Amino acid sequence: MSLPAAEQLRLLTAGTAKVLSEKELADKLALARPLRVKLGVDPTAPDIHFGHTVALEKLRQFQELGHQAVLLIGDFTATIGDPSGRSVTRPPLTRDEVLANAETYTTQAFKILDPEKTEVVYNGDWFRKMTFEEVLKLNSRVTLQQMLQREDFRTRLDSAQEVRLHELQYPIMQGWDSVEIRADVEIGGTDQLFNILVGRDLQKEEGQPQQVVMVVPLLEGLDGVKKMSKSYGNYVGVNDAPQEMFGKLMSVSDTLMARYYQLLLGETLSPDVHPMEAKKALAEKLTSRYHGAEAGTAARADWDTRFSKKDLAAADLPELALADLPAEATVLVLSAHCFKAAFDTEKSNGELRKQFITTGSVQLNGEKLTDPSAAVSVQAGDVLKLSKKHAVRFI
Repeated sequence: MSLPAAEQLRLLTAGTAKVLSEKELADKLALARPLRVKLGVDPTAPDIHFGHTVALEKLRQFQELGHQAVLLIGDFTATIGDPSGRSVTRPPLTRDEVLANAETYTTQAFKILDPEKTEVVYNGDWFRKMTFEEVLKLNSRVTLQQMLQREDFRTRLDSAQEVRLHELQYPIMQGWDSVEIRADVEIGGTDQLFNILVGRDLQKEEGQPQQVVMVVPLLEGLDGVKKMSKSYGNYVGVNDAPQEMFGKLMSVSDTLMARYYQLLLGETLSPDVHPMEAKKALAEKLTSRYHGAEAGTAARADWDTRFSKKDLAAADLPELALADLPAEATVLVLSAHCFKAAFDTEKSNGELRKQFITTGSVQLNGEKLTDPSAAVSVQAGDVLKLSKKHAVRFI
């Protein structure tokens, strides 16, 4: 290995929520051989956001230290759906849907991982070969009492919500994946702890060395409260356009900055760096990671032009044709139209009035438009600023 075991241990445990156990990991690292490090993903959606990348970044760390990254695609388990953290049963997916998602998922994952050094496996390769007798034997190794120790199952039962029997299979299947690929380490979110522990138990029964459990925190979204999720609208997508990605990251709170540096970059934020500079550096580094250094530099320059230098006239803005604008529009109507047409964002009239117009955020060529019902006329070349992150040019 490129670094001594003790130094590897320090780097690999940084930013984790729990490691079971650090001593076991230290012993495995001391073997001075590449460890097989497993990360299982169920491609239940075609796109991934930065919350998903936390575990991928940790896998990347192992890979850069010379260990074998094993990206397990749950093409079989995804048709069931991981019940972790769920209050209701997941809707089932077809195999075709899963495989289509898997293709885009892996493409995005390889923006983080080195594809030439990543072993990609599909758990359908073994589960689809199992006879019903083999399934029953596998089930016999786990008790119902063990499954009901899971908080999400117990909570649903206590609140009289159904738990389908196929959902009880999920931890067993994830555990068996570890047996099949002989994992030395398994990485997952904190919601995966129970499932990864099942893998340890099954490996022990099979006479294999037990995998080290490494769980990473669930990343808070841009609101700083809820975990990052598309359903909460607080996410940054790996496939977001460079300027959109940079702009979203500029809204991260100062209190979350150090956490984003650690979990998304594997870096420690220096307390000596000014918060605004730290935020711009974070946004540029992450935009560069997913779109290339040139795009990261350009996104930062565009941000500075728009917001630091207040020079919207020179900025690269979305353009809206005058012919497509509402006739004889008020400030309220025009603002709603621009949010929808340029940014595919629906804003209610109340939200526009209270948060954008009366606060002075909406500005035409630098002049504040604070009366929602006032008529407004625009010409080609005019710039309408809607918020700190949204502005359009009329053509």
